[in-house]
Amino acid sequence: MRELITVALSVLLLTTGPQSQAGAAEHGSCSAAQRLHVPRAEHRTVACLRDLTTAGTIRSGHTDPADWAGLTQDALPVPPPVPGIQVDGYFRDDSATNTNHGWQHDAQFVLRLPERWNGGLVVSGSPGNREQYANDRVISDWVLARGYAFAATDKGNTGLRFFTDGDRPGDAIAEWNHRVTELTRAARAVVAQRYHRPPARTLMTGLSNGGYLVRWQLENRPELYDGGVDWEGTLWTEEGPNLVDFLPPALRAYPRYADGGADADEAHADLVAAGFPVGSEFLWPFHHQYYWDLTQRIYREEIDPAFDGATEAGTPYCLPGSPDCDADYDYASRPSEVHEAVRRIGLTGRIGKPLLTLHGTMDVLLPITRDSDVYAGMVREQRRGGLHRYYRIEGGTHTDALVDVFPDRLRALAPCHRSAFTALEDWLTRGVQPPPSTTVPRPADATPGDLVTSCVL
Repeated sequence: MRELITVALSVLLLTTGPQSQAGAAEHGSCSAAQRLHVPRAEHRTVACLRDLTTAGTIRSGHTDPADWAGLTQDALPVPPPVPGIQVDGYFRDDSATNTNHGWQHDAQFVLRLPERWNGGLVVSGSPGNREQYANDRVISDWVLARGYAFAATDKGNTGLRFFTDGDRPGDAIAEWNHRVTELTRAARAVVAQRYHRPPARTLMTGLSNGGYLVRWQLENRPELYDGGVDWEGTLWTEEGPNLVDFLPPALRAYPRYADGGADADEAHADLVAAGFPVGSEFLWPFHHQYYWDLTQRIYREEIDPAFDGATEAGTPYCLPGSPDCDADYDYASRPSEVHEAVRRIGLTGRIGKPLLTLHGTMDVLLPITRDSDVYAGMVREQRRGGLHRYYRIEGGTHTDALVDVFPDRLRALAPCHRSAFTALEDWLTRGVQPPPSTTVPRPADATPGDLVTSCVL
C-alpha cells in the first residue's frame, strides 16, 4: 500500500513552484536563436541547451518533474543528450492557473528544436490537468532522440479547478482544442525559421486527455497534420459513453463491494457492467481512493455546474441518496444544455488523417469497453476505418507508474506507444501498412524487465 500511496501522490502532483532558469547550459551561439519569433505569443524566452532531454533539463531548470510524476515506469530509459534550442512562453490568455516560471499565466508552451533535425515536428497536449512539461519523460525525450522538433501546451488551463476557466459549461475543455491548434500553427512557423524550411511531416500524439486532443485535431483540423497516435484518449460523446456516465455507477457500487456484505456479489456485477473488467479488481481500491470520485466531480462541474447549485465540484465521497451527490449523477436525464456542452467538445470518429490508437485492457479510469472500443466503432461508422488501427494492449493500465507496483500483473504502454509511432512513420514515409487492429497479448515468457522497452504490435 505504501507504494500505491507514493504513486498516487506523484500522479496528483499537478503544480509546483517555478523552476529556476539559472544554469542553462549553452551550446554554441544563441544569437540566431534569440531572433526566433513565435506567432501570437505574448512572451517567450529562448535558451541553447547542451541537452534537451529530461536528464539535462532537470539540471538546467527547463522542465518541471512534478508535471510528469507518476506517468512512467522508473526504469524507462532516458536517451543520450540531445543538444538544441528550447523556447518557453505563453499565448494571450486571461486565466492564471499555471505557475511555472512564476509567470502566473495560462496557455504556456514549450518548443524544443534539436541540432540534428529529421525534418519532422511532434505536437502534444498535456494529460490530465497537468502543465506543458507533462510529456517530457514519456514522449519528448524519445522523439527528440529520433530527431523531431517537439511542441507541447498546457491546454490553456491546469489543476484541479480547471473548470473555473471559461464563461459557459464546456468552455475549459473547448479551449484545450483551440490551444493545440494555436500551438501547432506557431510551432510550424518556428520550425521553418529555425531550419529554413517547413516540417516535412507534422505528427500529433498524447495520452489520456492528450489522446482526446489527438482525436479531436484529426477530426477537425486534419490539414495541420500528417497523422497521429492516440494513447487511451478520453472519449466524449453527447449520447454517451463519457466520463460522467460510467463513473457514478462505480462510486455507488464500490463501497458495497469493498464491505464484503451480502450484496457484494451484486455490487461486483454492477462494477463489471459499468465497464471495469473482471481481473482488474486489484486496481479498484487505488482508483476509488484517488481517481474515480475526484475525476467525476471536477469533470461533472465542467459540463454541469448547476447539478450541485452553488457548491463547487460536489461533496467528496458523498453517500448515495444524499443531496446533490455525484454518486447519483445521471447524465442521461440532465437538461439539454448539459448535453449541448458535451456536444461542443464531443468526438465523431470522422478522422481525416491516419490515426493509431492504443489502450490497455486493464485501464480502470477509462475502461476500454467504454472508451476506445467505442471510438474504434465510431471511426468505422464514419467509413474512416482505412485510416485507423486499434491496438488493445493486454495488461496495460492508465498510468505506467502502477507497473512498478504490480510488475507481474501489468505492462507499461510506453513501449507500445513507441511501436505504434514507428508504425505510423513507416505508413506515412514508406507506405508500409501498420499491423492490423488486434489485441496484443502480454508475452507469456516475458519478464517485467523485457517489457520496459519491448512491445510487438
